[in-house]
Amino acid sequence: MSSLISSVAWVRRGAAARNPAKYVLDDQELERVSGLARIELEDARVELQRAHEAAKSMERSKEPDAEESMEGGEEEEVDAENEDADESNWVDEDSDAMDVDEDSNGAVKPEVNKDDLSKYNLDNYDDEEEQQGDGVLFSNIKGLQYYKDNQDDPYITMKEEQDEEREELEVLPTDNLIIAAKTEDEISQLEVYVYDESEENLYVHHDLMLPNFPLCLEWLDFPPASSSNNDPHKTGFGNYIAVGTLDPEIEIWSLDVVEAMYPNSILGRPDITNAHIPIPAGTGKKKKKKAKARTTEAAYHVDAVLDLSWNRVQRNLLASASADRTVKLWDLSRDPTAGGADAGAIRSFDAHKDKVQAVEWNTKNPSVLLTGSYDRTVRTFDSRAPDGGVGAFLGSDVEAVRWDPWDEAGFYVALENGLVLNYDVRKLPTNLETPCPAQFTLSAHDGATSSIDINPHIRGCIATGGTDKLVKVWNVADEGDKRNVSLVTSRDLGVGKVFSVAFSPDDPLTVAAGGSKAKVQIWDVGANAGARKAFGSKLRAAGKVLRERENESGGVVGVASDAESDDEE
Repeated sequence: MSSLISSVAWVRRGAAARNPAKYVLDDQELERVSGLARIELEDARVELQRAHEAAKSMERSKEPDAEESMEGGEEEEVDAENEDADESNWVDEDSDAMDVDEDSNGAVKPEVNKDDLSKYNLDNYDDEEEQQGDGVLFSNIKGLQYYKDNQDDPYITMKEEQDEEREELEVLPTDNLIIAAKTEDEISQLEVYVYDESEENLYVHHDLMLPNFPLCLEWLDFPPASSSNNDPHKTGFGNYIAVGTLDPEIEIWSLDVVEAMYPNSILGRPDITNAHIPIPAGTGKKKKKKAKARTTEAAYHVDAVLDLSWNRVQRNLLASASADRTVKLWDLSRDPTAGGADAGAIRSFDAHKDKVQAVEWNTKNPSVLLTGSYDRTVRTFDSRAPDGGVGAFLGSDVEAVRWDPWDEAGFYVALENGLVLNYDVRKLPTNLETPCPAQFTLSAHDGATSSIDINPHIRGCIATGGTDKLVKVWNVADEGDKRNVSLVTSRDLGVGKVFSVAFSPDDPLTVAAGGSKAKVQIWDVGANAGARKAFGSKLRAAGKVLRERENESGGVVGVASDAESDDEE
C-alpha cells in the first residue's frame, strides 16, 4: 500500500481545548469499549493491547537502522569484556592490612564487632523522649525545611517535566488544527497538525491510530452520546472528527484527547459486518469470481464509507455515503450501544444504482441533501421526502460535490474526466432521461478533478485539486445573466496527486492540500499578486483585510523535515 493523504479537514480557531487531556484506560473505559464494539470485555482488552503494540511498533520504526543497533551492541559487548578483564586484574591495596587498630601510643585497640548494634540502644528506641526545642516537630534537626505543597519545593523536578509537556501540547486560541487522514507503510492514522498563521508554523501535535485505510473526514462539535469519560467536554459542544474508512463503520474521535486508543463513538455494527476481518475476494477455486454486492441493510452500512457530511444547523445529524449504494442519516444523540432500533441509522436512502461517492447538506436549507455517485448522476432531495428529489445525468463518475454557500440553489460537481459543472437545483428535472445542461462548465484539470472547495469568505472563489498534481484557484464573476470564470493562479504544492483541498475557516485565502506524497501543505494564496488583484475588491466588500506578506516560498508552508532542520542549523 502506497503512502498518501486521502483527506484533510480544518478546525476553526478557538474550537480546540487549550490543554488536551491524556487518555486514561480504566475498568469503566474497558466496559465502554466492549459495549461500543459489541464484544466481550476480554476481547476489548485484546483490541486495546493490539493498538498499544501497534503504536509501539511505529515508534520503533523511527529508531536507527538495525545495522547501527548491531554495531552499538558489539561495542557494548567489547566494553563489557574490557570491564571484566579490568575486574579480574583488580587488587585491593589494603588486602594485606591487619584488622587491628592501634591508638596514638601504639597500644592495640580491642577488636570491634561490626555486627554489634548495642551502642545504638535500639531496644529502647521507641521509649526515648522527643526533644521539643521550639515546639516544632524536628526542631532539633538544623537546616530542615519542608513545604506544604510539592509545587513549592524547588528540589522536586517532576513538576517541571509536567509543565514542559503541558506547554508542548498547548493549543492557543489563535491556532488552527488541521486533520490529515494518512496511510504510510500500511499503517493508517489521523495526524493532528497545529498551524500558527502569524508565525507561518506547521507541526504535528499528536496522532491517532485507525483500524483501516481512511477515505474521508468531517469535523463536528456535537458530542456523541457514547463519548468516553476521557472527553473533557460536557457542555454540548466539543472538538471531534468523524472518519470513514474501508470498514463499514464510522468512527468519531475527540481531538482534545491525546494518546487515545479507541474512538468516542462507532456508528454501525462492527460485530455483524466483521470490520476487522478481511473478506477474500475469490471463492478459493482456480477461477475467481467477481465479488458480488453485499445485501444492503437499513440500520447500518455493509461496505466502505466514502464521504461524510455534518449538519451545522441540526447539529445532531450526520449523513454518510457508502460503496453499498446507500446514503444514511445518523442521530448522534442516540447511544449506539443501547441496542434495538435506536442503535442504527435513523434513515436510509437508496436513490443511486452504484457507489455513492459524495454527500453534503445544504447549509441554507438544512433538510436538503446533495449526492453524487459512480452511476454518473447527481441527485438532490429533501431528507423528509426523498421520493420527490431531482437530479441530472453527468456522463462521468462523480468525485466531489459542494453547495455554493453564496447561492442557496447552486452547487458544483467535480468529475473524473477533469470537468467542474455548476447547476441550479431549481432547473433540474425529476426524470434523469431529460437532458439538463449545466449553468457553466469548467475544464479544470488534465485528469480527474479529485477535490473541490468553495471559499466561505469570498463570493465566487473556488479551489480545485487534481491528479495532474496541481491546485488551482478560480474566480467566478457575475456579468448580468452570465458568469465569467477565470483562472487566478495555479501551483504544484509538492503533495503529488492532489486528493483533498480545503479553504481555511478563518483566513480568506489560505488553502490546505494533501495527496499521494503523504504531505500536508498550506498555501497562502494572498502571497500571489494576481490573487490580490482579483479578489481585493471582493475582500473589501466583505469587510476582510488581506495582508501582504513576504515569503520566499511564495506563501507555501509545510512541516520541516529533519534534513531541512539540519540545513537551517
